[in-house]
Amino acid sequence: MSRVCSICGKGQTSGNNVSHSNRKTRRTFKANVQKVSYVENGKETTGYVCTRCLKKADRA
Repeated sequence: MSRVCSICGKGQTSGNNVSHSNRKTRRTFKANVQKVSYVENGKETTGYVCTRCLKKADRA
């Protein structure tokens, strides 16, 4: 599963693990995407949507 939101395009990003002694190693932050069906251009489609877009859709 590619962890990319099909609405906003949010995906994996990178940063650092920082230990107590302040050593830094690379790590990845993965987008929290859920498989849902949603309406796009008047047609119902199924795809992976990030939780921020899901929350936005609930408000509308």
